[in-house]
Amino acid sequence: MKKYLFTGFAFISFLVSQAQEIVTVSRSDLQQKITNQNLQLKIAEAEMNSASADLLMSRAMYLPNVTASYTGISTNNPLMAFGSKLNQGRVEMEDFNPSQLNNPKNIFNFATKLEVQQPIFNKDAVYQKKAGEVKVEVLKLKQERTKDYLQLELNKGYMQLQMAYKTVEVLQNARNTVLANKKVIDNYFKNGMIQKSDVLDMNVRVSEIDNQIQYAKSNVRNASDYLFFLLNENAENKVFQPGEKLEYQESILTQYPQLKADRKDLQAYEKSLQAYDYLIKSSQAKFLPKVNAFGSFEIYDKRPYEFHANGYLVGVQVAWNLFDGLKSKSEIEKYRADLKKSQQEVEQYQKQSSLELNKSYRQVLDADNKVNLTKLAWEQTAEAYRIHKNRYEQGLEKSSDLLNAESQMSKKELEHQQAIFEYNIALEYYKFLNS
Repeated sequence: MKKYLFTGFAFISFLVSQAQEIVTVSRSDLQQKITNQNLQLKIAEAEMNSASADLLMSRAMYLPNVTASYTGISTNNPLMAFGSKLNQGRVEMEDFNPSQLNNPKNIFNFATKLEVQQPIFNKDAVYQKKAGEVKVEVLKLKQERTKDYLQLELNKGYMQLQMAYKTVEVLQNARNTVLANKKVIDNYFKNGMIQKSDVLDMNVRVSEIDNQIQYAKSNVRNASDYLFFLLNENAENKVFQPGEKLEYQESILTQYPQLKADRKDLQAYEKSLQAYDYLIKSSQAKFLPKVNAFGSFEIYDKRPYEFHANGYLVGVQVAWNLFDGLKSKSEIEKYRADLKKSQQEVEQYQKQSSLELNKSYRQVLDADNKVNLTKLAWEQTAEAYRIHKNRYEQGLEKSSDLLNAESQMSKKELEHQQAIFEYNIALEYYKFLNS
């Protein structure tokens, strides 16, 4: 019964694996897709568009504000009644009768009004606009740095996929080697040349490799799903397969690298300081006089939708805020404190970035050295396995020695591939910090 259940589960697993679509991709294909599809980039773009839309509101500092209205009233208020008649152009002598003035009859008034307000000089709004322009520039730099970061994440994800497939390949080759040795051991056991324990040890090794292969295949799916996530695509029943294999990437490193001042994130931090300067100037400019022009054209009648009398009003206003309860002064002090804090944060970020760059440089060197050492160890264990196998075939070695030699060779090969992966990751991170 257990045999049938195992066979059924194996068949179902086979069908599931066959239902998955294998999508072969190159790194360049993914790099083109991520620019248009990644959600983080879309969020950064939306943030920049929002700031640009806020900046459009600053046009109010030089464009007129125009409003039109139509109002109908009914009143017997003495002042309103006389003023409405006066606006309608129908005041007569009896309207000056004190009894008529004090106790007017109900009157209707329908007014059409067009008002225009034209800013002329508002220096605080000018600096507010410049601060908004700086904010947009900062967000553009942030968006460009986000693109660089996502390219790094994409490269790391792609190399993880390469490493996962390489691990599966190495383990499958090791399994083929073990199965070949198992066949020999089984024949020796049938001929009574070895102990049962040697066969059992070989079976344990086969199970161990099968378990490692299954784990490696899960890592393939995990790495593939992460790439689908970065591309904002549906990963259901699809698995990525890299078009290029994991290989050592040679690179000539600059000794004692220096932090580049034109790095996008550093530029963004420096730009943000300009915004505080403009905000301080904007608060200081609130003590300057403001000059604005205004005008209106009005039409009145006692009946709706009739336009009998009209008039206009134009003027210029100069307003000077002499004292606002120290609100502007407090605002200036706040912005100065924020500017000081931002300057210290920029300095800290620059030093931290320089520290991280030097650290990543040393990590690349260490990883490169590890690649060479693991390659040498792999070659030595491969030669040791070859010797053990020849001696075993001549009856000079125990099967446990052969098994240990094969296991060590497989382990060192995986360590070498892992070292190449770690070196490539370290190199990509160094390039990101140095760009």
